[in-house]
Amino acid sequence: MPHASTPVELALSARDEAVLDNPTWHALTGPHAHFAIGDDLVRKYPDDVAPFLAVRTWDDPAVWDALIALVGPGAEVGYSGADPELPPGWEVLWHGEGVQLVETAALAPKPDDEAVLLGADDVEEMLAVVERNQPGPFKPRTHELGRYVGIRRDGRLVAMAGERLHPEGWTEISAVSTDEQYRGQGLASRLVLDVAFHIQQRGDRALMHAAATNVTAIAIYERLGFALRTHTTFAAVRTPS
Repeated sequence: MPHASTPVELALSARDEAVLDNPTWHALTGPHAHFAIGDDLVRKYPDDVAPFLAVRTWDDPAVWDALIALVGPGAEVGYSGADPELPPGWEVLWHGEGVQLVETAALAPKPDDEAVLLGADDVEEMLAVVERNQPGPFKPRTHELGRYVGIRRDGRLVAMAGERLHPEGWTEISAVSTDEQYRGQGLASRLVLDVAFHIQQRGDRALMHAAATNVTAIAIYERLGFALRTHTTFAAVRTPS
């Protein structure tokens, strides 16, 4: 199965590199701190917002007990950007390779006249689009993390994208989805550019994550002006019973 290409050299500050190396932690200790459940070592989003957990550092031996205290025994824990050696009793549920992309000067975002704002009244439709297209985790309150937009055809939501992780200075574009019968029309690209436009308008920069095997989507994002910053991992484990 094809995988993403080699990361490119990017002129990022040491601060940006640190934030992007652990974006969920920097979101939950920064702009998304009001969602955070946890302490100064491990934090998570509420289950109906996002299934993401973040660790300040995996080098602290107390992290494993802190995780169990946070989520409980026999619970599923999802994380990204790290590949720690699990203590005895922990079970790997799944593990996958991913990529992180960030905007470059080549990105030319613009608002889309057909994009409609999505919110609480649209959750059922948003969940249905996600179910049909499987872009990644999306929960009933995920829309509260940022601005979500979509495109309708004959009154039906057929494409969407929005903002998820929000570490300081950056915002992740996520939930990029287009129903199969409407693909090839550039709807996803238009929505990505619309979301990126509003991210830049408030002074942030855009980042994205994708499965390393999703080379078609990665190629589209690169054509839009994103660059592959790094390879990463996505994983889920179960805490000891």
